[in-house]
Amino acid sequence: MDSNNVSGLVKNFTKVLRFKTSTNGVGSKEKVKKNKFQDKPIEALLKKDSAFVVTATQSLEDDEDEKVKIKASIEALLSKLFASISSIKASYAQIQISESPYDPDGIQAGDELVISELKNLSELKQSYLKKVIDSSPQVTMLLAEIQEQQSLLKTYDIMSKKYESQLKLQDSEITFLREKLEESDELNRSIEQRLNPKGPLSVLDNLLFDDLNPTHFITVLRHTVKSVRSFTKLMLEDMVTSGWDIDAAANSIEPGSVYLKSSHKYFAFESYVCKVMFDGFQYPNFALLKESLAEQEQQNLQFFQTFMDFKEQPPQEILRLNSIFRKFLRVKYFDVVHPKMEYSFFGDMSQRNLINSGRYPETKFFTKFLEMAKMVWILHCLAFSFNPDQASIFQIRKGCRFSEVFMECVNFDESHLGNPQVSFTVVPGFKIGKTVIQCQVYLSAG
Repeated sequence: MDSNNVSGLVKNFTKVLRFKTSTNGVGSKEKVKKNKFQDKPIEALLKKDSAFVVTATQSLEDDEDEKVKIKASIEALLSKLFASISSIKASYAQIQISESPYDPDGIQAGDELVISELKNLSELKQSYLKKVIDSSPQVTMLLAEIQEQQSLLKTYDIMSKKYESQLKLQDSEITFLREKLEESDELNRSIEQRLNPKGPLSVLDNLLFDDLNPTHFITVLRHTVKSVRSFTKLMLEDMVTSGWDIDAAANSIEPGSVYLKSSHKYFAFESYVCKVMFDGFQYPNFALLKESLAEQEQQNLQFFQTFMDFKEQPPQEILRLNSIFRKFLRVKYFDVVHPKMEYSFFGDMSQRNLINSGRYPETKFFTKFLEMAKMVWILHCLAFSFNPDQASIFQIRKGCRFSEVFMECVNFDESHLGNPQVSFTVVPGFKIGKTVIQCQVYLSAG
């Protein structure tokens, strides 16, 4: 190898060594610097960069304050939104109630309020879109809550007036319907009088004692039951008008009875009236007299003559002429009409006091009762015109099975009832000789 080639090789090798040494030196310096930086405590770093740390912390606090303000502003905006909606509802209620009866001023005022609140809603929308922050959200929310409560009170006041108006309208309709009913009743009575000029029992005018039979009793009984129902209906109407709890009253008369329809509770009141009015029916003169009676045949004839004398007489005339009927009327009125009932109907006890003193009121209620009392009394006289062993009255106990021989169902369709049983007797039954006149009963499922 010549000297030139050796010299070139040495030079190249020297360059390589220098490059490697230079590279190792740079890496070592960076490593030293890195180690020195890691060895410094954090307090020293914070002191060195304290300005940067303060600035960053302050920026975070500012962000939190901004978020709180935005949240409060949104809540205030929602409060105003709900307050405006409540105002619109109140205004709409005002418009509704002003339509009937027609009130143009009320409609205009409600319309203006609706327009005003719609403008407020538009402004709220713009505030939201423009991200306007409320400077005092707490005050805004408080004012919005006050506005909402005022709108709710206004709505309740308007609805209260509306319901009062509807109630007055219904009362007017009830009064009108009652007047129409009275007119219809009066028309029916006039038609009946034209058909029977001498009264409903005029068909018995020529009846003789020896010709008496069960058919005559059935005729009088039909009119008696009709008068009982007429009085019961009036009594129930007065109870409803006076604010009685009809459900509780029906339950106290016939405890535990189950009614197929709510309207069937009427039968409980008819049962009550019949039970009181026919109590003692099986005794001569309802056991109101203590004196001895005449011989049996003579007694029967006396009862028949009383029936014939008074069957067409106005009840007021019978009161004047017959002391037994006066006593019967007074006893039965005090038994049927409880003092609390009378006070709720008339506001005082004057009607009761009049009857107790031997005078008689001229009210519709007492007139209906007097007509019913007359019919029950003359039916009783007719029953005792038969021999005692031929005429009897009966009722059916609760829980007895239904029998078509002795019973008639007042709730009409008993076919859908499984094993129908008697819930209570409405109108008692009678037996005249061998003739059975069915009692009327209310049935329930067994």
